[in-house]
Amino acid sequence: MPYPKTRFRVAAILEEDESYLWPDSVDRASLVGAELIASYPRRNDVPRHLWTEILRNAERNVDLLAFAGLFLAEEHPDWIPTLAAKAEAGVRVRLLIGDPKGQQLASRDTEHQIGGGVAGRVAAVLAYYGQRMPPAAQIRLHYTPLYNSIYRFDDEMLVNVHVYGILAAFTPTIHIRRVDGAWFNTYLESYERVWASARPWERGAAV
Repeated sequence: MPYPKTRFRVAAILEEDESYLWPDSVDRASLVGAELIASYPRRNDVPRHLWTEILRNAERNVDLLAFAGLFLAEEHPDWIPTLAAKAEAGVRVRLLIGDPKGQQLASRDTEHQIGGGVAGRVAAVLAYYGQRMPPAAQIRLHYTPLYNSIYRFDDEMLVNVHVYGILAAFTPTIHIRRVDGAWFNTYLESYERVWASARPWERGAAV
């Protein structure tokens, strides 16, 4: 464990909190909630620049779990080019999209009474990724109930909480950063469980 003066200097250079770099250097009780960076009452309230900003900063892992997540491809012009560049540079990119053959997608469509709109959004986002993402990017289709959409960028994560009967754009979203793992690891474990049960999607194949 570095001396306090050294910890302070390193944290200042890296522009990080000392408790993030050395969680054991502070009282564990003081870390309660430290992973929660921000919360927003609606996904639409998340600053637009944040999505691509934390994507650009990712160097190891980019993981996405949603039914479609079409807003990223359509509302953020830099999203797909940046994501593709990350995959080509060796960042592990994993995309989990809702399986059109699964019951959960149909249930969500019935819930929102949009007459097949959810499946249409899935088809659209797969067309985007299928045409523009390199082979290094892994894409799987999941059939699990979606309690949250998860967007993970190394040690940062945006979690869009789902609420019955309300579109995801209008439900709460939290921004968390891994410190002691209590928040972050819960969602990461959930992601890994869904990834393990999903089926690989072959580009160009019918969904």
